[in-house]
Amino acid sequence: QVQPVESGGGLVQAGDSLRLSCVVPGLTFSNYAMGWFRQEPGKEREFVAAITASGGTTYYADVVKGRFSVSRDNAKSTMFLQMNSLKPEDTAVYYCAVRDGRTLKAVAYEYDYWGQGTPVTVSS
Repeated sequence: QVQPVESGGGLVQAGDSLRLSCVVPGLTFSNYAMGWFRQEPGKEREFVAAITASGGTTYYADVVKGRFSVSRDNAKSTMFLQMNSLKPEDTAVYYCAVRDGRTLKAVAYEYDYWGQGTPVTVSS
C-alpha cells in the first residue's frame, strides 16, 4: 500500500503565498511522475500541475500558470507546489497524486496513488 502525504495547507488572505509538500513513503520516488489536483466544495476534482519523474518537464493548468510552480527533490523524496498570488478562487482541498509511470499526465484516471488532501482557504 502506497499513500502520499500532503502538508502545508492553511488559511491565508488573497495575495499571500503557500508552499505545499508531498512525501510518499515506501516508493522509489525518482521512478514516478507526480501531480497536484484540487477540489472545491461542490465541484469536480481538477488538474493543477504535473511533473515528470526526473523533474525535467512540468505542465500547468491555465488558471494557475504564472502563479504556481511545481518542483521535486528526489534525494528527499518530496514534491512541492509553490503557490503565489493566491486568489479566493484557489480555495480547495489540494491532493498529491502519483502515477506508475515517468511521463506527464493531466487527468486523474492516469494516477494510481492519492493522498488524503490538505485544505487551502483564501479569504478576500
